[in-house]
Amino acid sequence: MQSMKNREISKVILIILDGVGIGEMPDAYEYGDVGSNTLANTAKAVGGLKLPNLEQMGLGNLTDILGVAPITDCNAGYGIMHELSKGKDTIIGHWEMMGIITEKPFPVYPDGFPAEVIEQFERAIGRKTLGNIAASGTEIIKELGMEHLETGYPIVYTSADSVFQIAAHESIIPVNELYEICAAAREILTGKHNVSRVIARPFIGDKGNFTRTYNRRDFTIKPPAPTVLDSMQQHGYKVIGIGKICDVFSHQGIDECIHTEGNRDGINRTIEAINQPYKGLIFTNMTDFDSKYGHRNNPAGFALGLKEFDDHLPEIKSAMSEYDLLIVAADHGVDPTTKSTDHSREMAPLLVWRNGMQSTNLGVRSSFTDIAATLSSLFNLDYKSPGTSFANDIYPERS
Repeated sequence: MQSMKNREISKVILIILDGVGIGEMPDAYEYGDVGSNTLANTAKAVGGLKLPNLEQMGLGNLTDILGVAPITDCNAGYGIMHELSKGKDTIIGHWEMMGIITEKPFPVYPDGFPAEVIEQFERAIGRKTLGNIAASGTEIIKELGMEHLETGYPIVYTSADSVFQIAAHESIIPVNELYEICAAAREILTGKHNVSRVIARPFIGDKGNFTRTYNRRDFTIKPPAPTVLDSMQQHGYKVIGIGKICDVFSHQGIDECIHTEGNRDGINRTIEAINQPYKGLIFTNMTDFDSKYGHRNNPAGFALGLKEFDDHLPEIKSAMSEYDLLIVAADHGVDPTTKSTDHSREMAPLLVWRNGMQSTNLGVRSSFTDIAATLSSLFNLDYKSPGTSFANDIYPERS
């Protein structure tokens, strides 16, 4: 193998296991999340996890996870990342990984949105709305789905996150029309009501059998400053966003957006992207952990999702060349064993693998921005991240 000094890295594959936190942050008490540990608590709830490939990458070295043993001589770099930004949602976590620290959390509406917001929204779309409460997405369509079918009024709801969610049956409000309605909401929600995401939540089915579809779309605010993604583009590298990555960054700094229908589809699309001949970043979000299992308080489903990812890790690695690097991380927690159905303020696991990798303890990282700093170092960018690169730990020959 050539020395890292004599050649450039080809691709970084950054896979975010959405919501797969690894223990409460020191300030978790401020968010009502003391005791949250998505991975460890899920393992306890199901009698242990069997994740041999993640185990071999050092996952069990990070915290006590029933069924996942610590390994002294693993084949990857392993560590834990703290989050400096204020908040615990998808936008804040992903932005920090790409170099932006959010000092002030986005507004949340535990009692629903104020009348002036709803009235302006209803005028803009020319119809009334239902709901306007904080609720579980699956529960609110059970509760209001039939009334929606009878009236044609979209269902508006929120959660503990900074989100304005709009649910509609695809036969009543076609998906493209729902997107237009969401775009109207995005224009209204500015200033003090600048929520991080307006989310289209289409569903199908009949009474008692409503099911959300994969036609979800997030209408987000733009990052307040350039991210390392922008710098990669400026330096001629290609950036591919898989899953909801494009929506999270409002399509900024991303060359190609690939929609997915679940984690397995995301794995397949990631492998296809690895096999393409280019240099750059593959940035994948595996959302099922969060949307299908965490928010539904379903530890058994969560465990199956982890096993599915673990089972396909060897395929991802086999597709990689000796010049590629894999980073597996998370953006927040969503502990399925607590009473809450919302995100949890947790640390994130950090697992890093390349061909010929030696066991490397990456320690406790002070910020998610260490990923941005590492990308900047690996691709020789001029992007100045507030984080600390771990590139030399992964490639000691660079030192």
